[in-house]
Amino acid sequence: MTTANTDMPGYYAARALEYDRIYDKPERQADLAELKTLIGRAFQGLDVLEIACGTGYWTQFIAKSAARIFATDINTEVLAVAKKRDYNLCWTNFGTADVYSLTNISDSYSAGFAGFLWSHIPLTRRSEIIRTFHTHLQPGARVIWIDGRYVEGSSTVIDRKDEAGNTYQQRKLDNGSLHEVIKNYPTEAELRSDFSPFADKIEVKLLQYFWVLSYSVKVP
Repeated sequence: MTTANTDMPGYYAARALEYDRIYDKPERQADLAELKTLIGRAFQGLDVLEIACGTGYWTQFIAKSAARIFATDINTEVLAVAKKRDYNLCWTNFGTADVYSLTNISDSYSAGFAGFLWSHIPLTRRSEIIRTFHTHLQPGARVIWIDGRYVEGSSTVIDRKDEAGNTYQQRKLDNGSLHEVIKNYPTEAELRSDFSPFADKIEVKLLQYFWVLSYSVKVP
């Protein structure tokens, strides 16, 4: 039996050239079109900090209305892909950063975005991630998170659940390597509960395959 690799950054580095295939699933196209429109209009004239930007797939839609973007990821492999995209004349810069520390970010941004990150955060570290992200956002900043919902027949099956309640999937890459990936699927109530200490004007939109969480950073 092949042992799964549990190194998440290593998994996404190895998956850099395969990652965007997830957006090719036919049944998800209507939802994706709605998300692209939403993200393309959400950050009009704002300075956006994007964390875990991956291949820049969502960065290109942020760029349709944002004033500028600083997009970060822990992996140089995915950033190399991201840097080759068209950002619609929007000032877009990239940097390496771990979402748990976000070091080397000196500016304070009027907006923030995180796509398909929340599901990979261990349950015990959710508050930590929000606090770290908000450290680099202005009070009242507009923030959007998007991620996937579990849909039988479309989502990768859940392989196991640990004692803390985190769920995991087994994923296989083109090179044959097997990886165990943490993948949690929060309910709307859980999202509201996790973010309410840090956010005002929370809105949750549930699509068939995805969810959207938007809010403003709570003013101290």
